[in-house]
Amino acid sequence: MHLPSDATPADPHLVTGEDALAELYAKPLGPSLHKVADHLTATYRAMLEASPFCVLATVGPEGMDCSPRGDEHGLVQVRDERTLLLPDRRGNNRLDSLRNIVRDGRVALLFLVPGANETLRVNGRAVVSADPALCARFEVDGKAPRTVVVITVEAVYFQCARALVRSRLWDPARHVPRAALPTAGAMLAEASGGREGGEEYDRALPARQAATLY
Repeated sequence: MHLPSDATPADPHLVTGEDALAELYAKPLGPSLHKVADHLTATYRAMLEASPFCVLATVGPEGMDCSPRGDEHGLVQVRDERTLLLPDRRGNNRLDSLRNIVRDGRVALLFLVPGANETLRVNGRAVVSADPALCARFEVDGKAPRTVVVITVEAVYFQCARALVRSRLWDPARHVPRAALPTAGAMLAEASGGREGGEEYDRALPARQAATLY
C-alpha cells in the first residue's frame, strides 16, 4: 500500500477504547473502590490539614492547567465536610487557574504531606470569591489574599504509596543539588529569547520573592 508522503500508518499498539484498555489490566480490588468518599471524613481531614502543599488542576477552553499551591500557615481551611477554602496567595498574576475556574468550575487537587507516602486526592467544583471577610480569614503579616477559591467536594480519597515509594521523593539522598539545575533566570532567558531573565534576574529573585510572598 502506498501512503501520501505526509501520512503515517496507524500505530497498532495505540489503545483507543475503554474495552481495549480493560483487557490490559486486572479489575480494581475492593479497597481501591471503597476508599472513595463524597465528603471529608475525619481521617481524610487529618491528612488535608497536615498538608502544606497541593497541585490544583483546572480546565478551560484552552485546555488543562496545573498549578502548585503551598503555605506553611495552613494551606486550606475546612468550612464543613463538603467545602474547602483555598486562598489565592500572591503570584505572577497570570491567573491561569482562576480564569479557568470562572469559566469551568471543575477542579482536582492532589495534596502531599512531607514524609508521608500516601497522598490525598480531591475532585469537585469551585468558585472564586472576593468576599473581604472570607479573604481576611487567611491574612498573614497583615496581608490578605485577593480571592479565595471555594471548593465543593464531590469525591475524596487517598492515593496509595507506590508512586512516592518508587520515586523516593522524601529521601534526602535523592535530592538534586540546586546548582546542578538551570536557574530561573537561565530558563526565562532561553524561553524569552534573551529579552528577560539572566544573571541579573537571579540576583534580584531572592529579595523579590521575600518581599512578595504574601
